[in-house]
Amino acid sequence: MDFKGFDHPDRKLGGGTRSVKVMIAGGFGTGKTTMVGSVSDIKPLTTEETLTQASAGVDNLIGVADKTETTVSLDFGKIGINDELVLYLFGTPGQERFWFLWNGLFKGALGAVVLVDTRRLASSFRAIEEMERQDVPFVIALNVFPDSKEHPIEEIRDALDISPHTPIVACDARDRASSRDVLVALIRHLQERSAAAALEPR
Repeated sequence: MDFKGFDHPDRKLGGGTRSVKVMIAGGFGTGKTTMVGSVSDIKPLTTEETLTQASAGVDNLIGVADKTETTVSLDFGKIGINDELVLYLFGTPGQERFWFLWNGLFKGALGAVVLVDTRRLASSFRAIEEMERQDVPFVIALNVFPDSKEHPIEEIRDALDISPHTPIVACDARDRASSRDVLVALIRHLQERSAAAALEPR
């Protein structure tokens, strides 16, 4: 792939390799920590804490009643896509009480993955709104859970109220190859946007 045009806000590493900051966002319990952990080339940094009774009535556990831990700050991982490109992955906290951290986390991000649980579409509305507010290009990754039902892509696009130009891909956040494919889809989306912008009259 040609990664020309990706020189802001990323930086070159040794040997001509470029580094790019990518956000992994989504609602509470959509699989953000799982994705960062499955795809990272290094042992990921996580800030998971045990859910306690004190969070009852604060965190919405509908649909994720078996969840025992939650991210309270961020997840961090790194993956080399090829010899030219390294992605630094920043996973956001999903609960509303930690959303104030998002502004700092998004600084310098070139793009994002929004993980969606099709059983709980509304849990990712806030993440999508934040992408659009901060003008961060993103792809939607439908994390397929064992009891997820299949829905036509266009139905999901309408339900999420997203642009027809925003890619939607299915994935298993537990699987490294599947998660990597999502990141490759994001890079292709960024390339297409960059190429289209270059053709626009100035």
